[in-house]
Amino acid sequence: MDRLGVIGIVLSKPCKETAAKVQAILSDHADIIAGRMGVPDRETGMNAIALIVKGSNEAISALSGKLGRLDGVCARSALAI
Repeated sequence: MDRLGVIGIVLSKPCKETAAKVQAILSDHADIIAGRMGVPDRETGMNAIALIVKGSNEAISALSGKLGRLDGVCARSALAI
């Protein structure tokens, strides 16, 4: 059964290499991403991304886990019941 949820991502160490890795992971999981909004903080150089996701628990957890294992990236998910 598909679940609806959100994944919050913060890139605390912004660099082109990290951003490229995040983008590659998001592209690999595009089938469960329903929406995406990114907000850069120009003062600190940090970036925040909000993803609306719809998929199985396993697919959403895999996406969140892959993102969270990147250096300088924090990812947390919340799913509807």
